[in-house]
Amino acid sequence: MMDSMEIDILEIASTWSFWDRPVPPSVPRLIKSPDTLRDSICLGIQGVRRCGKSTLLQQLIGRYDLDPAQCVFLNFEDPRLTKALSFETLDLLVMQFRARHPKADRLYFFLDEIQWVEGWQRWLVTQLERPRGNVFVTTGSNARLLSGELSTMLTGRHLTMELYPFDYQELLSADPNTTWNDYLDHGGFPEPLSMSDGDSLRRQYFLDIVERDIRERIRARSSLPIRQVIQMAYESAGSELSLRRIAAATGIAVDTAASYLEAAEAAYLLFACPFFAFSERKRARRNKKYYPIDTGLRRVVINKTGSDRGKALESSVYLSLRRHFDQVCYFRENGEVDFVVSPAGKPIPIQVSLDPPSERHFRALDGFYERFPNASEAVFITGDNPQATLSDLIHNH
Repeated sequence: MMDSMEIDILEIASTWSFWDRPVPPSVPRLIKSPDTLRDSICLGIQGVRRCGKSTLLQQLIGRYDLDPAQCVFLNFEDPRLTKALSFETLDLLVMQFRARHPKADRLYFFLDEIQWVEGWQRWLVTQLERPRGNVFVTTGSNARLLSGELSTMLTGRHLTMELYPFDYQELLSADPNTTWNDYLDHGGFPEPLSMSDGDSLRRQYFLDIVERDIRERIRARSSLPIRQVIQMAYESAGSELSLRRIAAATGIAVDTAASYLEAAEAAYLLFACPFFAFSERKRARRNKKYYPIDTGLRRVVINKTGSDRGKALESSVYLSLRRHFDQVCYFRENGEVDFVVSPAGKPIPIQVSLDPPSERHFRALDGFYERFPNASEAVFITGDNPQATLSDLIHNH
């Protein structure tokens, strides 16, 4: 590995920072951030690759009214850093930027895709344990960045924000003429939305995420079975998914199928939706449903031809709910309740359909209320005006 002292780290950082150029305009992201940035607490932004994490980093300059001259940005996927991805490079960055501003009370270090830096976790812990006026904001494309041992070491010293591709409200900010059907078709990955052939980029996103954020991390020999497992999960969005069925269809072991799904969830390619029960044992005995990170990405990945609007609507509703509620589940007994959320511990059943609710929706709700008689009134989300219903549900809870 190259000696970190052999690189001009501030010269590389200058191409990512805004010391002599304005921050480019961008669509404001509707995500809540902490009231202040502190040198004793790391702010970590996590999300799927290409969802806009780097742009959100830039927007933090305006959110916190920071002096760009005292903010250094560095993306660790910069090829000039390929042979210098060690904690010594982080030390060098802090030392040289602090030397440039010796009298500054606060300096801000925006470290993009930090997961590529070897030893970054323990290095960050030492920085936060002895604050010196250096504030750290990190991004990464893996949900396990601040988990396990690191999370234990950083207890009380980190805050995490999860960023998704654009939601419908953000899309409207980018293009006021966008319809909900446009959102279902194209999803919310920012860059493909401005291209005439956005699907080619969406397909490449999928391949890149599988290869770089899943296969390389779990050291799988081939990315093909990983793609097949995720494709099956995407195609069955909204239905219970059996690990045994996936394993049989792809020719891999059940445990391997489970590990691929877990890795895909860690890379934010999909989300697991568990069975709703207050008992963890009952919840673990049932199959999960899975939903994609983006309806546009799902459309280009699955083999299905023709209209798949119902699953796209259900997937979009799931994503909206997951942004705002700690956990989103489903329930099945005498029919399926598509989603259950439990703000303040009181469950709310939610049914989703393109058309007005039918007898099967009410029959499923009857079974739900028999099991949970104190649950809140059901919410029905249909294809007529899903955004208004979702907004009411979210704002009222």
